Amino acid sequence: MTRLPDPSQTIADESEEERISRLLTGLSAMAILFLLGIGAKAWFATHTTHAGALAFFASLVALNMLVFARTGHRQRQKGGMIFIVGLLFGYLIVTGGESNTGPLWFYVFPPLLFYLTDLKTGTAVLLFCCLLAVVVFQFPQLPLVTAEYTTDFKIRFFATLTFESIFCYVLEASRLKARNELMDLARAHAYAAQTDELTGLSNRREMQHRLNAEYSRYQRSGHHFSIVLIDLDLFKHVNDDHGHDAGDEVLRKFSELMQAVIRQTDVAARWGGEEFLILLPDTSLLQALTLAERLRFEVANTEFTFAGKRLPITISAGICSIAKAGSVNELLKQADIHLYNAKEDGRNRIAPRVRTTSNGQTPPGARA
Repeated sequence: MTRLPDPSQTIADESEEERISRLLTGLSAMAILFLLGIGAKAWFATHTTHAGALAFFASLVALNMLVFARTGHRQRQKGGMIFIVGLLFGYLIVTGGESNTGPLWFYVFPPLLFYLTDLKTGTAVLLFCCLLAVVVFQFPQLPLVTAEYTTDFKIRFFATLTFESIFCYVLEASRLKARNELMDLARAHAYAAQTDELTGLSNRREMQHRLNAEYSRYQRSGHHFSIVLIDLDLFKHVNDDHGHDAGDEVLRKFSELMQAVIRQTDVAARWGGEEFLILLPDTSLLQALTLAERLRFEVANTEFTFAGKRLPITISAGICSIAKAGSVNELLKQADIHLYNAKEDGRNRIAPRVRTTSNGQTPPGARA
């Protein structure tokens, strides 16, 4: 038996990716304004090289926004933003920006980095940037390095950056843990809402949803499907004579046997009490009758026991194909009528009866 994929994780991931994209778009617009504004200030202060560099970075951010607007590629948007910001901070550390205050903008990087990437990737990128800062601070004579920093500034910079990085790491780890716990809780609730607790099969609500979805597929594409409505014969006697624990054990064992017989594409559900329903996608009436007969045969030849006592368990089943009904309700009604007929005819049988072929033989796996 297969279940519809639980969409909660996919929906949550997609929703978070959308939020990150919207956040990045807003941050990119703000970054362009800040870079152009500070660049204009530098221009009027005759720091033309610095002004040109900031305008260049503003154009890179705008280009990243344009590429995302055209492609919608979120991973490329995040990667591009991280690369541009990392390159910008590298430039500010190497040159010092204005009055050697460029490294102070590096404090923006850790929270952005941890939010846009996973913890391992964020930590690795952050350590690489810190290593670059150490090299620049310790070797100001390197090519392209034009800034020199005091020892006091270096100590304060790395102390505060280390504290901020650890703080951001802990906050992001806590956020991810809380998110995962909420997702696990949501999945648990969804599973409980769709599953019969005793047997682990789909419950009636979930099966009704499956039937409606399959009927919609049938209306769109013409794919036929059938159902098998099953009732355990004289199940009340099991509860009365051996207790409800014995009845529960029979229900569980029958459910396991049923799942072993049906195909992976089929869906089995506990319809209510000792009634079960099997949804058979892309299955004709004859194919459904064949499968139901095989299940009936397996049950009749399986030994059900409880507390060392053998329990005589058989099933009756009513089968109907959507080709014989005009709606899901009519499909269920016809299957219920066939189940009633099977019980009236003596139980331990299926209805309608499997017809013989033209040569007088029954289909493989079925009985006459």
